[in-house]
Amino acid sequence: MIMHSPSSAKIDDTQFGEGYDAPDLQIFVIALFFIFGGITSLNDIIIPKLEELFTLDHTTSMLVQSAFFFAYALFSLPAAAIVRRAGYMRTASIGLVTMMVGCLLFIPAARAARFEMFLAALFVLGAGITIVQVVANPLISLLGPSKTASSRLTFAQAFNSLGTTIFPRVGASLILGGLAGVSAASLSGDALIAYRQQASQVVVNTYVGLAIALAVIAAVVWTRRNRLNEEQDSSGNIFHAFSLLKRPRFAMGTACIFLYGGAEVSIGSVIVLYLMQSSVLDIDAQSAGNYVAYYWDGALIGRFIGSWVLARVAPGRVLAFVATGAITLIAVSANTGGLLAAWSLLAIGLMNAAMFPTIFAIASAGLGARAAEGSGLIATAIVGGAVVPPLTGLVADRTGSMQLSLALPALCYLMILAYGLYARRSATS
Repeated sequence: MIMHSPSSAKIDDTQFGEGYDAPDLQIFVIALFFIFGGITSLNDIIIPKLEELFTLDHTTSMLVQSAFFFAYALFSLPAAAIVRRAGYMRTASIGLVTMMVGCLLFIPAARAARFEMFLAALFVLGAGITIVQVVANPLISLLGPSKTASSRLTFAQAFNSLGTTIFPRVGASLILGGLAGVSAASLSGDALIAYRQQASQVVVNTYVGLAIALAVIAAVVWTRRNRLNEEQDSSGNIFHAFSLLKRPRFAMGTACIFLYGGAEVSIGSVIVLYLMQSSVLDIDAQSAGNYVAYYWDGALIGRFIGSWVLARVAPGRVLAFVATGAITLIAVSANTGGLLAAWSLLAIGLMNAAMFPTIFAIASAGLGARAAEGSGLIATAIVGGAVVPPLTGLVADRTGSMQLSLALPALCYLMILAYGLYARRSATS
């Protein structure tokens, strides 16, 4: 049985729902992209903070990303089911409230001064962002002609990148500013516990502020829960979506979302520690943290450019080009030093810009009434952000070289390049 989602009801090329004003809906979706993009990017900032507080190795500190992105594997398909039953606006409210709860869980984590509790808070936060993302991606894809879906999604993701450029700059100042001075490695017993509680309070303050903002936004969205005129069929099993994997184009695209998520998060996660190396910039954690925003600045600029390019160039060609660019930049960074090594690594953000929306649009082409199912399954593949970063950290620990660890994301980009070349074929494959 083919499930009919709210995304397939009463949609024409310009409108979702009878009598609903599409520009208002676009502003709402863009706001969601901004919010979950900004909060996700803060993971890159708290990794070095928690690594210092709990004296972790690279492999263990990358569990921050694993806890966060593992939520995509567990909650994407259930989120799609909630959309089918409750509608987009109600589901968005549920996601925002879940994000708020995740932020508030940083309070008991700091009081207990336990790394595992921080991971639990990040997992709940990731669950909320998963729900919000499952709402946002199909909505923006369906607000217009299918042939420009990749361009439209890339434009919306530019505002996701706007969040990722603003949040790290603020986060680096608030969270990493306190890394100087006392080192956790020099303390033990009660003194160590007290230091961890005090030093982690800056993390708590940041996320409590976010919780307050999320509560306000969730309340506003809830007041508009009946704004959309949605006709929904809630029949069918959510696991029916897995039958879409029989389609090679969709299956390969889903795999590439896994690889892309892993590569993007791995690069973002190592930036601070990478730039702190004596062979690169030899700077302190806060200064290196400020550079994280440049990585996401590239994504912001690239998505506005990509939106224009994808309206004129076949998505497969664009995907192959940017994947080649990412591989080249990794090779340059890993084999040089100083400013060249630093900026070539940061410039990968520019190459990443069009990857997710382009892969999403290519994989979803021709799904028709099963678009919402496909969105849920593709979102599940974002769990790559939980798997590849710890492996990247493991390579760094085992080899003693962060440069060599970049080979893993480079391999991910190589597979994405192959998909871009394959995707030049007909969307019916």
